[in-house]
Amino acid sequence: MGFFSDFKASLLKGDVLSLATAVVIGGAFGKIVASAVEDVIMPIVGLITGGIDFTQKFITLDGNTYANLAAAKTAGASVITYGNFVQAVINFVIISFFIFVVLRAAEKAKKKEEVVVAPAGPTQEELLTQIRDLLKK
Repeated sequence: MGFFSDFKASLLKGDVLSLATAVVIGGAFGKIVASAVEDVIMPIVGLITGGIDFTQKFITLDGNTYANLAAAKTAGASVITYGNFVQAVINFVIISFFIFVVLRAAEKAKKKEEVVVAPAGPTQEELLTQIRDLLKK
């Protein structure tokens, strides 16, 4: 019984729960960013580049030419889908940017929460000097 109660106590610590929460939120955030890239940003990039769909960009390693990526895969050709890599890089940049923005906002909020420390009063030596000076008078 001691093992399970220790395990339960370990799971219920704030650090483990915070980490689990971060993983779940991170997974959901990744899906949101992937959707933003695929559904919003890549169509704009495609419009700017003349309708190029990067996810369909590939190089075949067997030297043959195929009409599209699906045809190459159906034929069993080895392909390098560099368009997917471009999209993954864009996802990374966007995720990094959003994380930067969130961390920067958290740092600003933390600075606002810090309590301003009241200035320290006179030191013991200063008090003794004041007492001495008053006694002399």
